Amino acid sequence: MMSSIEATSEVFVTAFRALPKKVREAVVKKMLSDKEFMEDLLDTAIIEQRRKERSRDLDEYLAERRKEVYR
Repeated sequence: MMSSIEATSEVFVTAFRALPKKVREAVVKKMLSDKEFMEDLLDTAIIEQRRKERSRDLDEYLAERRKEVYR
């Protein structure tokens, strides 16, 4: 069963795809000109790209960062 968020996104994407190409291009252009939207889009892309990476222990990461700072 779809969550309400998934259902809303499905409706949005379906409606977007139904728009004429020029209108879709205008919508995308408008969205890409929004700085906050672009930051969210880039964050989401990075999260998806790195999702399968092995997680790291915070203490291990902080120790590594300290070593880099004091080199």
